[in-house]
Amino acid sequence: MKHALILAALLTAACNNSTPSTDTSAPSETEAASVKLYVLECGRINMLDLGIFASNGAFDGRTNEAVSSCYLIRHPKGDLLWDTGMPDALNAMKDGLTNGPFHVSVPHTLSGQLADIGISATDLDYLSISHSHFDHAGNAGTYASATFIVSEAELAHMFRDEARADAQSFAAYSALETSKKITFNGEHDVFGDGSVMIIETPGHTPGHTILKLELAHTGTVLLSGDLYHLNESRELRTVPVFNTDEPETLRSMDVFEALAEETNAKVIIQHSAQDFEALPKPPEYMD
Repeated sequence: MKHALILAALLTAACNNSTPSTDTSAPSETEAASVKLYVLECGRINMLDLGIFASNGAFDGRTNEAVSSCYLIRHPKGDLLWDTGMPDALNAMKDGLTNGPFHVSVPHTLSGQLADIGISATDLDYLSISHSHFDHAGNAGTYASATFIVSEAELAHMFRDEARADAQSFAAYSALETSKKITFNGEHDVFGDGSVMIIETPGHTPGHTILKLELAHTGTVLLSGDLYHLNESRELRTVPVFNTDEPETLRSMDVFEALAEETNAKVIIQHSAQDFEALPKPPEYMD
């Protein structure tokens, strides 16, 4: 079962390449002090069958309340939007929508939250998504005027024939096909100073990525994408049944955990309601 296809079904009702920077030096004190991380709520997901999130059966018979989170990173050299969550169109459905193993809702639109911070779609300098599943790319096409930063493997995955055939999922991000792009393999230093790094961690999808931030007061922050869906997923190293490559996922977990230990990072599991509720919300931010 493909996660993207499952989430796309919920909505039935409702390249210019450039070479990434190789400068991995630590950000200057001035730049680090100016980096701000805004945490945005981009949907709620009631996982009615948690079993699909563990191929070893660890979660069989359970349910879970999850969040779809998005992040705005403000840097002296520009603004980056990381993930775009569930489609804003679901906001019109007061009671949300149930289909198969999920009930989803969007209490607050991404566009409205960005507007409250003073950001319009055309103001963004950069857009990147951890991967192209519908709960992370549901509004991506709205921000196609920004430079799209994406791993080469994920770009190919997004625009393969099978993805194009899934009309509703594809429509959410199809505008990115003609957007200005920065593609990379391995990792990309967004602002050239080491403060915002996009790092490939394949397995959930072929070009899945995480985000590493260096903040003046918080220190290193790692945004997990869908490497993990729950805090317990991290503890148990569970792999969803719909991942594209289970062994590769486990190798990516090893890379992630080594990086987290080396940098003493604050890890944010992006679907964890527990992690989300503990973070500041606009107009507050992490720095």
